[in-house]
Amino acid sequence: MTTYAALLRGINVGGNKKVPMAELRALLQESGHGAVRTYLQSGQAVFTSDHGDEETLAAELTAAIERRFGFSADVIVRGHEYLRAVAEACPFPAADLQAKQLHVTYFSAPVDAARFAGIDQPAFLPEEFRLGDRVLYLYAPDGLGRSKLAEQLSRPRLTKDLIATSRNWNTVLKLVEMTAPAHP
Repeated sequence: MTTYAALLRGINVGGNKKVPMAELRALLQESGHGAVRTYLQSGQAVFTSDHGDEETLAAELTAAIERRFGFSADVIVRGHEYLRAVAEACPFPAADLQAKQLHVTYFSAPVDAARFAGIDQPAFLPEEFRLGDRVLYLYAPDGLGRSKLAEQLSRPRLTKDLIATSRNWNTVLKLVEMTAPAHP
């Protein structure tokens, strides 16, 4: 059995696309997954599965959400090793920053750096971003809500043909912890 995290994009935001976490847990259990848990109300679920790969599991969960709730929600599924590697590869001094200052955007597929080449990073200093393995790390010292760089990075032309969903550093670390193999 592999433990995965499902990252749902755009649910429970501003009263739209409401997905109660108890119902999401039930949906995953009904789909044959085990050890189902959720984290916060913003669309993180952890589960075990022995069938399918990340893309297949994401597609199945996307379809199940649409059937159950009547709307589409993009889903990215990632396993523990990947999530741990993303946390360990952070190019910013995470231990020295507040969680609200550091964010990770997960992408559904690898991203070519050329997509982001048109962004004049020095114009946004002290904010910065770096690309990683299917992720973008964003350092926003005043938080995401005040970030001008985050606004630029979320433009549709940069994420065209991709699912992109962001999490703050606390959530990144919590998902690593929740997907970690249990030790007897």
